[in-house]
Amino acid sequence: MTSPDKIKAIVLTCDRYRAITQHLIFQYHRLWPDHPFVFHIPYQELGGVDSERIRYHTCPADIKGTVLHLLADIDDEEWIYWCVDDKYPIQLVTNKIASLISHAMRSPEVDGLLFCRCRATLTTPKAALYPHKIKNPFGDIYLERKAWFQIWIHQLLRAKVLRYLFTHLPDHIPSAKAMDELKNDVPKLAEHRLFVTRENFAVFGESTQRGVITQNCYESILASGIKLPEWFQHPSGQYVTLGKL
Repeated sequence: MTSPDKIKAIVLTCDRYRAITQHLIFQYHRLWPDHPFVFHIPYQELGGVDSERIRYHTCPADIKGTVLHLLADIDDEEWIYWCVDDKYPIQLVTNKIASLISHAMRSPEVDGLLFCRCRATLTTPKAALYPHKIKNPFGDIYLERKAWFQIWIHQLLRAKVLRYLFTHLPDHIPSAKAMDELKNDVPKLAEHRLFVTRENFAVFGESTQRGVITQNCYESILASGIKLPEWFQHPSGQYVTLGKL
């Protein structure tokens, strides 16, 4: 994708997780060298040098403040790529994902598109999805998501969706894990239409669980050559992935 097509990738992270964030970006570069994302990285003290693909932003220490600060100068209707540092890509069907992103960004009826169908959207569709389907010009089927199912997996969103969710979360969020429950107290607006592809086109790994690095992320970071701090030297032994191609 060419320069005018660059998409702001909003990364939820903090200084302590900088190695995890570096790995997330490394994986996108490795799997999709011409990806359209410019990663916007929040920090408190551990800044960095801006580049063509990375921008650093001084942000509040709290989770809600961080996200709202990163969104502050972005128009409600602008498309962003939402990527929490707790996930990283393992496999991406890049040509298909590029066409899905291109179509979604031209579709006024779409406010969010997830191309990793897993967990509730796959195993309990009656609870997580509405029954109707829409089809894009390439024949791909989109299923509309109820509530906030799979909102923490990397996906394309209009800024207004993320801004609405975080504006209505409590000011004090004790941990990223706590957001799983807290989001359920925020009713998703019916006019914010979020979709997932019927077929799966991506596999993501979980980076940490309750602050402990997963075995899969630990091994992937070692292979990447990124230096891990002492607090990520003891993996959980668990392999946690989302989606199957």
